[in-house]
Amino acid sequence: MQDKQKEFTLASLAELLGLTLEGDPDCVVSGLATLSGASAKDLSFYHNNKFFPDLKSTKAAAVILRPEAAADCKNNKLLSDNPYVAYAKVSRLFEVDANQETRIHPSAIIDTTVEIGSQVSIAANVVIEAGVKIGDGCTIGANCIIGADSTIGKDSLLHPAVTLYPGVQCGERAIIHSQVVIGSDGFGFAKDGQKQVKIAQLGGVILGNDVEIGAGSTIDRGALEDTVIEDGVKIDNQVQIAHNVRVGENTVICGCSAVAGSSTIGKNCTIAGAVGIINHITIIDGVTVTAMSLVNKSINKPGNYSSGTGLSETTEWKKNIVHFRQLNNLTTRLKALEKGAGKKR
Repeated sequence: MQDKQKEFTLASLAELLGLTLEGDPDCVVSGLATLSGASAKDLSFYHNNKFFPDLKSTKAAAVILRPEAAADCKNNKLLSDNPYVAYAKVSRLFEVDANQETRIHPSAIIDTTVEIGSQVSIAANVVIEAGVKIGDGCTIGANCIIGADSTIGKDSLLHPAVTLYPGVQCGERAIIHSQVVIGSDGFGFAKDGQKQVKIAQLGGVILGNDVEIGAGSTIDRGALEDTVIEDGVKIDNQVQIAHNVRVGENTVICGCSAVAGSSTIGKNCTIAGAVGIINHITIIDGVTVTAMSLVNKSINKPGNYSSGTGLSETTEWKKNIVHFRQLNNLTTRLKALEKGAGKKR
């Protein structure tokens, strides 16, 4: 959703974003749109050749694109070596400001020991327990619960209905979306005969700076040591991070993925949607795991990794499943044949 009251001249956008302008510096844009959906008041962007027909026909007031594509665009142009990153930056300029009037709602329940910085907004029905520290410029949405001795760094945003269990340490400029739960017990049990004995989860959760966590995700506290999410990590919706996991700087974890306990994911990794990572796995820096893969052993070399089978028609898939079940037998027979052929030589 864009704020239609916000307007920028192309000259001001070029200055703010550090881009080169080709066209009318006084042209005003008041929104962002795709190439195909843009009007004469919209700014758009072009970063993929498959949208070339849309580039030729767009009605956008201006387009962000690479210098080498400028000759193919008749509109005003903002030149960037990375148009998609430039679009990401300009999108924040048109973003609806989530910060409400700086105030503490009278229905909020706040312990007398809580330390609250300047220009903090706390919405209705928030509960903040003893020993909590909230940095300057934070926004706490309605119905959030912040457990005892937790810390929230400056300029952080908690959307409505976020729950932080006691002792969570949240860095600066965090964005935490609705229904996120951070610091819940890790799933730890010891089997005593037929019974499961619960293991107390005595660690905490530490979030670095500039972390974003999508709606409905959960991050468990550590059993003895802390669960750690390092600076710049971006976690999508409905992701499960188990106890004692460490996620390295600037790694992205996409929706519905699950990371089991005591696993470590390195820096600058991409974990695509619905990936499963079993416990005590180590993934080195610079790894991409494609969607719906199962990581059942450590990855010690950067690169792209996949598991599972590609989509096919059900009848063909069923036939292939039969063949998969025969692979071990076929391998054994092949080795026997190769051994026999070697003897004959």
